[in-house]
Formats: sequence, structure tokens, C-alpha cells
Amino acid sequence: MSNDDAPQGAPVPDQGAGLGQDMYLSLDLPLDFEAFYLGHQEPFHAYAEVHFGTREVAEEVVHEVFLQIHAGWTQLLSSGSLEQGAWAIVRRAVHDRLDREGRAPAFVINGPIAQALAPALATARDKLQKMESTSGLYEAIAELPNRQFEVIVLRYILGYPTAKVAWYVGIDERTVGHHLRRGKERLRLKLGLPDDRKKRPQNGEQP
Repeated sequence: MSNDDAPQGAPVPDQGAGLGQDMYLSLDLPLDFEAFYLGHQEPFHAYAEVHFGTREVAEEVVHEVFLQIHAGWTQLLSSGSLEQGAWAIVRRAVHDRLDREGRAPAFVINGPIAQALAPALATARDKLQKMESTSGLYEAIAELPNRQFEVIVLRYILGYPTAKVAWYVGIDERTVGHHLRRGKERLRLKLGLPDDRKKRPQNGEQP
């Protein structure tokens, strides 16, 4: 996936200049940054952990992320898109580290996904279970365009409700729904699954 949506010009701090995660709030930081940290550190950790498979690595990456967010805090606040800018930094840090280590996201490797991605996938569960591997599903998710990938991961892998996905990503709920539908349709086509929409009653017909 591309990282083209990451904000340009944000300072990247020295990776060796780290304080432990537990020391973050002991610094003399702006109150709005502290509030942002408290409200976002857990979803950021969850997003990173689903990619790396361990909390330890997720904490390292998110620590770097908050250093970058703090370094560019004034710029992010003035941009009018704080949520989107911060998530762009998270995505960039996660995927840059995966690229450096030459590995796929952990959710591609570890599976299976406990929750159905969509009604079409739920109805095809038996088909997927009979396959020798469901890795095609995870690979298909990994190949989604950035925004579709984000909302699919946040909504169906991490389990956040649509309202929280919208808040985290910085878009409205209708736009989240749009990207979810596009992502699920892309997955359906990629995996060769049936289109359940064709089975829905039309013109007032009863199921």
C-alpha cells in the first residue's frame, strides 16, 4: 500500500531519542496533546498490534508515532485535519517498519479472522473453511486501497463500531459506510464469492 497520504514536512525525530511509553505524560506537554494521547494511544496500539502480532513491537512503533505527532503538533492543529494527519503518521510508521523488516502484516500470517467481514463472506463461511488455507482472504485485505483497508481493519478486525471508525479516521459515518461497501465488494470479487444482493427481495416482495 502507498503511504502517499502521509503529511509532508512533518519532522521525524531521532529513533534513539525515546522515553518509555509510561513516561509520556510526565513531560511538560500541551494539555491538548496530552488529551489527544490519552484518547488515541489505545486504538493506535491496537492498529499496530494487528499488523505486528505483538504488543511489544506495537508499543515501540506507537512511541515513535507520538514523538512525530508531538514534533509536528502545531502544524497538525493548524491543518484542520488532526485525526487524518495523525492516522497517516500511524500508517506510515507501521508500513515503513514492515517494509524494513521485509514481512507481511501479522493478520495475513496468523489468521483466521474471528469475525465475518460481510454478509457475503458469512454466507460463504463453509466454502472458506473447506479451503486448505484462507490466506487468500488476508492477502486480498492487504491489497485494498488505503482508505478501504483502514476501515475494513478498524471495523471488522479490530471490531470498532462505525461511529468510532469515523472519529479515528476523521471522516463522517456515511463516508465510512461508502468505503466499507467498496472494500467488501472488492474482496467479494477478488475471492470469487456470490453477490448476496441479488437474493434480496425487490419491489416490496417478502423474503
